[in-house]
Amino acid sequence: MRPIELNKAKIAVVVALFNREVTEKLEQGALAYLKSQDFTQDQIFVKHVPGAVEIPLIARTYLEMGVDGVIAIGAVIRGETTHYESVCNSVERGCTMLQIEYGKPVTFGVITTENDEQAFDRAGGKHGNKGRDAAETCLQMIRIINDIQAKEL
Repeated sequence: MRPIELNKAKIAVVVALFNREVTEKLEQGALAYLKSQDFTQDQIFVKHVPGAVEIPLIARTYLEMGVDGVIAIGAVIRGETTHYESVCNSVERGCTMLQIEYGKPVTFGVITTENDEQAFDRAGGKHGNKGRDAAETCLQMIRIINDIQAKEL
């Protein structure tokens, strides 16, 4: 594989609509970071999905189409049932498997919190913006993969 020219990289941002008041802020953080790194609208592909569980399928679709990285954005907030655990495990497992299968970053901007306050703290509040962090990590991983691929063994 050849290294990716970062200034030509294509990045997908897959955003869960469930808990939209939180995921919208995470999405804004991710997009603002990509734009601060001189990514253009032609390089960024945003798709909204119903919930966090649906993220891996759309991430896979984008990877099959040739994007260089995916930023997964979601907010899973614990409720009164054990459904929280299943959702968290499902989306994490799916994103991790895609990274391994495709050899491209699928960074995890899916926050998993106990309550709304913790979610907002991580969506631009006192703990920063985890969407922005996921975007930064995606570009860092592309650079790391490039560094490895540029060297002969």
